[in-house]
Amino acid sequence: MKKFEYIVTELMGIHARTAGMLVKEISVFESSIIIERNGQTANGKRLMALMALGVRCGEKVTFMIEGTDEEMAAIKLEAFCRENL
Repeated sequence: MKKFEYIVTELMGIHARTAGMLVKEISVFESSIIIERNGQTANGKRLMALMALGVRCGEKVTFMIEGTDEEMAAIKLEAFCRENL
């Protein structure tokens, strides 16, 4: 299992547009990708679950990635977060 933490810098947090982009990015991987915020978790491949986390600017999220392509998924998702979140 790979894990990384990211502090959201997008002023609007993870809102509809950014959540949609993130789900699209996550969906290309076979691995299970769980996103956690303040003890709540969401399947990263489910838009509504991700939106329900209500992540705001300045909050920390943890990505937990497990599966056959976890190494590549972690690298790509960390880069995605730095560029978009």
